[in-house]
Amino acid sequence: MVADRHEHIFRNGSNTYYFSSRFFPPQVRRDVYALYGFVRVADNLVDDQPVDPQQFHHFRSLYMKAFTSGEPSGDEVIDAFIELQKRKIFDPSWTEAFLDSMEHDLSESSCETLEDVLTYIYGSAEVIGLFMARIMDLDEASFPYAAMLGRAMQYINFIRDIAEDNELGRRYLPLLDTSLVSLKEEEAKKNPEAFSAFIRKEIERYQGWQKEAEKGYAYIPRRYRIPIMTAADMYCWTASQIAKDPLVVFERQVKPPKSRILRKGIAHMLGVALPCPI
Repeated sequence: MVADRHEHIFRNGSNTYYFSSRFFPPQVRRDVYALYGFVRVADNLVDDQPVDPQQFHHFRSLYMKAFTSGEPSGDEVIDAFIELQKRKIFDPSWTEAFLDSMEHDLSESSCETLEDVLTYIYGSAEVIGLFMARIMDLDEASFPYAAMLGRAMQYINFIRDIAEDNELGRRYLPLLDTSLVSLKEEEAKKNPEAFSAFIRKEIERYQGWQKEAEKGYAYIPRRYRIPIMTAADMYCWTASQIAKDPLVVFERQVKPPKSRILRKGIAHMLGVALPCPI
């Protein structure tokens, strides 16, 4: 079944999002799976090594042809996403921005300024927040906060995944106004104090965005707010773990275990969850 494939892609792609999403009602959960299936497949096409640009371009052209013609693409992930896009009235420019950011990753690249980062992050993460707002049928007044939550979460991914991105020849954190010349492990370990100070400063940037995003919780019905807050709390936890010892990013990917995610979700359901300290 198509839904089973989407769930399989989701579960193998992100523990935090998958187990948090289990707290959505079934129909919303199915829509989230369809969204995640599309974005994860596209992301894998530019991340899996060795990268084959032709596969990504084929995926993108299949989407464009199916979306503009109204005819099925023959790819169940693309077709399910297009059905969702039309039913939930996604702005097609959001999908274009997402695919643009994925295409950006086909070449080794670095973001030199915060403006560069935010251009990339709009397509790679902020539009995901916008898609989610549409899936939940939220008031458009919530959209800036939904986008900000996507931004905040993605920024923690950038910090958490420094070692992995080094291997791919990518750097998403700008180094202007720092003494660091790169985020490679050898450079960080030569200048541990500078590296740690830099990472903690970037975590503070995330915290500011997260605080702003939380203003949008007021627009989310409680039955939907539980999974959103659960996922956000897991990113807050990840940030707090890295802030204790920034060099940990070269030892392992800091990710919350399934048990922590489910405990937090249940605590939110019971109304006893403590806010994540920011």
